Amino acid sequence: MSAVAIDVRPATATDEATVIGVITLAFSTDPMARWAFGDTRTYLAVMPAFVRAFGGNGLAHGATHLVDGGWAAAMWLPPGVQPDADTMMALTEQHVRKDLLEDMMQVFAQMEKYHPADDCWYLPLIGVDPCSQGRGYGSALLRHALQVCDRDGLPAYLESSNPRNVPLYERHGFEALGAIQSGTSPTMVPMLRRPRRP
Repeated sequence: MSAVAIDVRPATATDEATVIGVITLAFSTDPMARWAFGDTRTYLAVMPAFVRAFGGNGLAHGATHLVDGGWAAAMWLPPGVQPDADTMMALTEQHVRKDLLEDMMQVFAQMEKYHPADDCWYLPLIGVDPCSQGRGYGSALLRHALQVCDRDGLPAYLESSNPRNVPLYERHGFEALGAIQSGTSPTMVPMLRRPRRP
């Protein structure tokens, strides 16, 4: 399937369940998500609410994007829009294993340290249904949003929680800033993309 044939559109409120579902499916083998919410029952019970808290505030701003057919989604937060940190913290404290909780809190602290202080577009979550990976959906989602970043002259920022995705982000202009890791946690890679001239 060629990239030009992939239709990406802003998600609406009626798409919320589809977006959360595809992101939950996509992260079912994600190293950080499965370390934090390890067993299947916990993951399936908690991850949809965590996804909504982490990236859902962008939906009302037209910053959540969906591949036509619902096979992939990206949940962006535009400048000035933040995750629902209180809900994320409550879910973490209630559902992350007690012996991992301090490491998870350190991961959050490191994420905050790397997050740009200046205005940027933030990509908390992007995912493709596992049965549809390798079809260019992730690249289509990134291109769609990065055009806006370039038009507005703003950087884009993300944390890659899966090392397999780092080359994809690099192909779209993201550069690694360091590493986020604590105790037994997997490593996340904070990445920044500076705007390009349209």
